[in-house]
This record gives sequence, C-alpha cells and structure tokens, in this order.
Amino acid sequence: MKSKKYEHLFFDLDRTLWDFDGNSKLTLMEIFSNRKLEEKLGVDFDQFHHFYMPYNLKLWELYKQGNIEKTHLSVERFAGTLRHFGLNDSELAAEISHDYITISPTKTKLFQDALEVLEELSKDYNLHIITNGFNEVQFVKIENSGLKPFFRKIITSEMIGIQKPNIEIFNFALNEANALLEGSIMIGDDQETDIMGAMKAGMDQVFVNFHHEDLKTKATYHIHQLKDLLSIF
Repeated sequence: MKSKKYEHLFFDLDRTLWDFDGNSKLTLMEIFSNRKLEEKLGVDFDQFHHFYMPYNLKLWELYKQGNIEKTHLSVERFAGTLRHFGLNDSELAAEISHDYITISPTKTKLFQDALEVLEELSKDYNLHIITNGFNEVQFVKIENSGLKPFFRKIITSEMIGIQKPNIEIFNFALNEANALLEGSIMIGDDQETDIMGAMKAGMDQVFVNFHHEDLKTKATYHIHQLKDLLSIF
C-alpha cells in the first residue's frame, strides 16, 4: 500500500541516484590515459584503480570525522596513490586532483530508472537532495545529469560544514525545505550516513540496497531498485 503521510522526499545523490563508482572509474580511466600514468608508474589502470579505491575511502572517513581538511583529501588521494607506485610528485598529484574535480561531474551515468522515477514522484511530492560532497562538484553533477529540474532544495555538507550522519544536516535540510519531520523521509544507499543518520534525527528512511548488503538496522522501507519507490509513494 502506498504511503500518503509524506510530503517531502530527501534523496542522497552519490550511489543512490548518480552512479558514483561507474562515473569515477570512467573519469580515472580518462586521466590515467591523458596523463600517461602507465608509462610513469609502470602499472596498468586496474592496478592503479585497485589501490586508489580503498585509499580514497580511507581518506573520506578521516574527512567525515573532521581529522583532515577538504584540500588535503582532494590531493592526497592521488599523491598517496602515486607514492604507492614509487612516484613522489606533489605537483602531478595536484594536477590530477584538478582533472578529477573538473572531469568527474561531467559524467552522467545514473542508476536505472532514476529520471523516470523522479519524474513520477515529483508530480505528488516535494523532492530534495542531502549530499556529502563538495559544492563545485555536486551542483555540476546534478545539472549535467538532468537531475536539477526535479529538486526544490539541494543541501550539501559543505554548505554548513557538517556531514551526514550528523543529525544537524538533517535539521538544516528540514528548515531549508520548510518541511515537518513527520512528513519527511530520507532515501539513500548508505546504512550509516543515510539510514542511521536519518533515524537518529527522527526521520523515516528508505534503504536502497542495490548490492543486497546485510542489514545493520531495520529501515522504515527496504528496496533493491529505484523503481520500487513507486510502490511506496
């Protein structure tokens, strides 16, 4: 049975609507080729990517915890990868960082049915985004991938210096959207930042479990593909 209690649907962006991993890989492949990194590092792209991915995630965790700054994260993820393969070149790392921030938001791969589902939902609900990420990247992603027309408010962690799962970003988003807590719901793919964060803020949640992860907690709703939202709302 479809729920009529909600007026405001808050979406996560990366890995919920915008295919972060797919678009990131395409971006890194382009940079790897353009910067001739196979020649400079003596490894192929798969080896480069295999190290970069977990190293980048580790740095993001430090950033979320407030232990490193944005500027350090954006360059160190590449500087550390280059060092791992024997190249200590901070200038090249900074250039790659600039490449990544410039190229990645131009990639437009969304998860299956994203635009069709948003178009349908926007007829009856107010749609918003709450995203952890950098303003200069997130807004370009939203524009280029055709998402912008569907969303009334776009809240980034950088706007207020607070990341999900901190409840203050959810409170800020509710205030910005002029939304009541009981009439709002968070839709996201990350059990910690989206689901547990919203839960602590007192907001209902939809866990979009694309990869059939083991459940850490029970969300209000649990789906495996975006089109399943149409059976809820």
